[in-house]
Amino acid sequence: MNERFTRIELMLGSDACARLREASVTVVGLGAVGSYAIEGLARSGIGKLRLVDFDKVAPSNINRQLYALTSTLGRPKCEVARERVLDINPDCEVEAIHGFVDGDTAIEMIGESPDLVIDAIDALNPKVELISVLRAKGIPTISCLGAALRLDPTMIRIATIDNVHHCPLGRVVRQRLKRRGVTMDFPCIYSDELLPNPLPVAPPPNILTEDRILDRGRARNTLGSMPTITGMFGLAAANLAVKILVESGK
Repeated sequence: MNERFTRIELMLGSDACARLREASVTVVGLGAVGSYAIEGLARSGIGKLRLVDFDKVAPSNINRQLYALTSTLGRPKCEVARERVLDINPDCEVEAIHGFVDGDTAIEMIGESPDLVIDAIDALNPKVELISVLRAKGIPTISCLGAALRLDPTMIRIATIDNVHHCPLGRVVRQRLKRRGVTMDFPCIYSDELLPNPLPVAPPPNILTEDRILDRGRARNTLGSMPTITGMFGLAAANLAVKILVESGK
């Protein structure tokens, strides 16, 4: 028994822990939600992690992103994430991928035959591209939807995307996936909390429509978010991933 994971083994048993040590998980998007998802996976003894993000740590990340510290400003998030995972579990095999997901790169970013992928992307087009590829390849997928503007942790839910409510991001993702004929049977982490109307956003200059916060390459509205809620989204995704991985090995 690895002493680092003694309490996991006491909870789940030695066979389950062996399955987690053998598991390969890719996390795409290492921001507020993704960073906490990785934390939960690393501390659960996942044996192989592939961490994908194109961005660097910025001061505006500090309120909610696990890797955002004064000491890490300006560094690629994937590199900081890799260092932290190895500090938690030196036996973990960790790949840091500094790249962006789109229609041309999605397959490459996923990696070779992961057991599960957590989608923690906050941009609409890359999110749809990634999910489309994952469903086509039959790779188990957990998608994290909109955590911004939420305050109530008791409203965090897990449901397949066709049963997600009160989530603008989830609604648009569902519409686009339906147009592509993508199956809707993958689980999502979302909040059932009703959003305020009108939305309390700070729009960038010359941007009038809310959906423009979701596309890379466009100026984005600034949405308020809490470190507690975004962290819970990520940890919920990690918890579900562990459950799926353990049950798949039975």
